[in-house]
Amino acid sequence: MRNLQKSFAPTIACALLFVMGVMTVFGQGRGYDVANMDKNTSACTDFYQYANGTWLQKTEIPAAYSSWGSFNILAENNRKTLHEILEDAAKKTNPTKGSNEQKIGDFYASCLDETKREAEGMKPLVPELARIDKISGIQDVQEQIAYMHRHGIAALFGFGSLPDLKNSSMVMAYAGQGGLSLPNRDYYTKTDENSVKLRDDFVKHVANMFQLVGDSPEQALKNAQTVMAFQTRLAQNSRTPVELRDPTTQYHMMNAAQLKELTPTFSWEDYRKSVGAPLTGDINVAHPEFFQAVNKMLTEVPVADWKTYVRWQLITAAAPSLSSKFEVENFNFFGKTLEGRKEQLPRWRRCVSATDANLGEALGQVYVARAFTPESKVRMKTMVNNLIVAFRERLQKLDWMSDETRKQAIAKLDAFGQKIGYPDKWIDYSLLNVSRDSYLANVMRASEFEQTRDFNKINKPVDPLEWGITPPTVNAYNSSLRNEIVFPAGILQAPFFNPDADDAINYGAIGAVIGHEITHGYDDSGSNFDLHGNLKNWWTPADKKNFDERATCVVDQFSGYEVEKGLNITGKLVSGESIADLGGLFVAYDAFEKSLKGKPRPADIDGFSPEQRFFLGWAQVWAEKYTPEAARLQTQSDPHPLSRFRVNGPMSNMPQFAEAFQCKPGDAMVREPAKRCQIW
Repeated sequence: MRNLQKSFAPTIACALLFVMGVMTVFGQGRGYDVANMDKNTSACTDFYQYANGTWLQKTEIPAAYSSWGSFNILAENNRKTLHEILEDAAKKTNPTKGSNEQKIGDFYASCLDETKREAEGMKPLVPELARIDKISGIQDVQEQIAYMHRHGIAALFGFGSLPDLKNSSMVMAYAGQGGLSLPNRDYYTKTDENSVKLRDDFVKHVANMFQLVGDSPEQALKNAQTVMAFQTRLAQNSRTPVELRDPTTQYHMMNAAQLKELTPTFSWEDYRKSVGAPLTGDINVAHPEFFQAVNKMLTEVPVADWKTYVRWQLITAAAPSLSSKFEVENFNFFGKTLEGRKEQLPRWRRCVSATDANLGEALGQVYVARAFTPESKVRMKTMVNNLIVAFRERLQKLDWMSDETRKQAIAKLDAFGQKIGYPDKWIDYSLLNVSRDSYLANVMRASEFEQTRDFNKINKPVDPLEWGITPPTVNAYNSSLRNEIVFPAGILQAPFFNPDADDAINYGAIGAVIGHEITHGYDDSGSNFDLHGNLKNWWTPADKKNFDERATCVVDQFSGYEVEKGLNITGKLVSGESIADLGGLFVAYDAFEKSLKGKPRPADIDGFSPEQRFFLGWAQVWAEKYTPEAARLQTQSDPHPLSRFRVNGPMSNMPQFAEAFQCKPGDAMVREPAKRCQIW
């Protein structure tokens, strides 16, 4: 099942990456590898190709992946450690009942038990399908939606907790658009050949799934067409990925009377009672127009169609937890058709990921004890502080910002929270029951546990110690609502943080990552939040105009990048990540130069100067290949540009890069001064 909050919340917590890939070792301790480079390509023409060209030519994407790149150096190492932990836990014959060890061991073992899952088939779904069959009216539909939400199934819309956008010390109830199976509204509304074919393939997939639960081929196809029509109507009333990036348009606190006026057919009082959320307090309805459309559907769409829709949402959510027929059909569409993967990952890998997703902090406690030392945490904290100092110095020197706004910007930086490695307070799983009886039952109980934990936060003070991702995760993020930057243990290893590499490589890799997350607090979304994490304008009108003009430069630059014929990057979708990449590299480079002062100049290595190694550090971290389907999916649905553009885009704006590689005006990697983008 899925965590509803993560499926619908606005892009407020900005992460470093979307996809991860790879199984190759770069640099053998140096942090970069000359053998991966393409010296036949000029660094000043295409630096991504120059840094990674030979690797790109020789590397094949493994059949089980949709992309393959250097992130798997970490992901594979982490997965190996997690696998060892879970295998040990699963083999324990008499673990302490109710302990984290017992729970992660039993959850993992139930996932691995193919014999039981094959024998059960669709049996674990039977009582859930029977519940849906009993629906006889629209009130029953509403009760079913609440029941599904309580178990983490994303039917119709999303509901959960979130820090109040304008009172960030308190947690509010949040409701937003949702209920789709395809990545976003554009997949239902675009009329190009690829989009039309994908929708046809989706209908076939839904029909196949309905047949697996006993529908005749004719009825299954009819039901699949009903699902497509239903979701298309939801999509037509949903906001685009670009629109979802703007937090200023997603704050509409409504009391009971306003909620009733917005959706007179849908009872929010009954809903809150059914999901176990507090019955009092306002709700932030982020997308009112979506709920107005839903209210119409409650009166205009036949109950039979509603039953078909919620039946589908149950089946697709449960499919990865059922027998191989369901798993394979689910993979054939979402893995093969949508992402271009040729085969599934081995079951043990899927089960490791599932345990991390459902019991992440129980598993994470054991992981950090094995994989993350106190010394690493101290070194990382020192580097974060160095980057903050460098960013503060850049703020102080900006010629386009007034002293009034600068004061607010520095105050926000000084208030940044830092979370490094792992939580100081772990999630208490004592109320979660895990056994080896049924994998689907474990997943549903874990989902209900997480949803209950989430709903219980509403109308209470924000817990400052809470984390948004698990310790083994190969990622990092900035939360504007908490004004904090977070670096889990999973990413604080080579190639990002390499104790055997020189400072140039580390500043170009983990240093630029730190700078990236710091800059997210000042990108086109994060800049709308103040030092307390409140949605508040702290800019003078003139400074906001200056910022917007500079942000537009980044939007225009990335909108010009073509991914495939007829498909360009949407600059407004990737602007936040691209602003963070650009700012992160500038800040990291400043910090690196500062680290050299008062020391002997580092020697060249392999003929590369320290400055050149800095840029190689960033470029080789982003070595990645994509299937055409995965490249298309990321371009159309994700705020992170493809890796090639994350390297060439920001570097082409940096005079420091041009100087390091002696690039000249007119070279492709040197944007002319009038078009050069720089914000921070």
